[in-house]
Amino acid sequence: MTTTVIAYFPSPPQGVWHLGPIPLRAYALFIIIGIIAALLIGDRRWAARGGERGVIYDIALWAVPFGLIGGRLYHLATDWRTYFGEGGAGPIAALRIWDGGLGIWGAVALGGVGAWIACRRRGIPLPAFGDAIAPGIVLAQAIGRIGNYFNQELFGRETTMPWGLEIFYRRDPAGFVDVHSLDGVSTGQLAMVVQPTFLYESLWNLLVFAILIYLDRRFTIGHGRLFAAYVALYCVGRFCVELLRDDTATHIAGIRVNSFTSMFVFIGAVVYLILAPKGREDPATLSGSAAELLEPDSIDDADDAAPETTAAADATSPVGPDEDAGKADPVAVEEPDVEAEAVAAEADAAEVDPPEVEVAATPEPDDASAAEGEAAAESAEDDAEPSGDDETDAAPVDADDAPQPEPTASSPSKPDHD
Repeated sequence: MTTTVIAYFPSPPQGVWHLGPIPLRAYALFIIIGIIAALLIGDRRWAARGGERGVIYDIALWAVPFGLIGGRLYHLATDWRTYFGEGGAGPIAALRIWDGGLGIWGAVALGGVGAWIACRRRGIPLPAFGDAIAPGIVLAQAIGRIGNYFNQELFGRETTMPWGLEIFYRRDPAGFVDVHSLDGVSTGQLAMVVQPTFLYESLWNLLVFAILIYLDRRFTIGHGRLFAAYVALYCVGRFCVELLRDDTATHIAGIRVNSFTSMFVFIGAVVYLILAPKGREDPATLSGSAAELLEPDSIDDADDAAPETTAAADATSPVGPDEDAGKADPVAVEEPDVEAEAVAAEADAAEVDPPEVEVAATPEPDDASAAEGEAAAESAEDDAEPSGDDETDAAPVDADDAPQPEPTASSPSKPDHD
């Protein structure tokens, strides 16, 4: 005799607990836990790649709000009849994001826009950031799917598998009874046994997380290729899970819209994975900041402003630009002074030496006694004068300044100043 053991597991009796007037929702709680886990892992991975610790949290201030809005918009676009169709919940219910309903594709797309803005402000390459945060994102998805379990939603078709999920009717505070009552409490009445598709997806996400960690450690992957691998692997699992679901959704040609999205996104991820640069970014490029980005521009601005400043100074100065340049260059001031002194010394020598040579060399023959008296007087004056003439006498005399062999009174020798 064969005995079959059925091991169905039940759904939680409720998904919302009230702490006084404050509702504590399991769906929101697990999403927050998943985001925190992704940031912690991403921060460590970013630092291991050469980035600065704490940058991930700054980028998350942009990425997380954008991601939540994008996820909600995608859910509304693909399940618009639930809110805007005949008998729908209405526009107000469309804004109640805490009641569940986030599309991962919209969250990744618009969250990427927020991350791009933050990375651009910090001077960080977005592909490198995506590689660092990719394992954390898929882990956050795995944790967030537990919230669907408490909300009793996103399950598949009815099944007799031993691991089937029991779905119970719930009664909300207004007395309305339905299996999809988010604020309700289980009545204990079994409604159906279904495929736990959210559990399948959660387990697949955990496997993808392990694969990404292995690939990143085993190979040198960068430039957004690890993020592309995450997207491609997730699409494979999501496509298979969509085949098991039969909840309300938009269909195109009889195929759920999420299946189409998975196919197209998978193709795009594979193409990027093939075409993206190989290797990994230089760690020096991951430590960008606003100050470092502005520094080269400031230097260039200073260089560009230098000619304008000089021109303005020349225009407002009481002297001309050439005179200012002469004052600014001490070497240019000293060299003309030395040359001027040398020329003056030569001029002094030229003025003093020739008369001495002429007088000493050509005395008057007719009045010898008068010449001797004048020579004696000049000798006495030379002895009484200071050492200026001594320096003149001691200075070397050029060959052109020396007395000629036969000087005459009418044509004294003359130095060459050229």
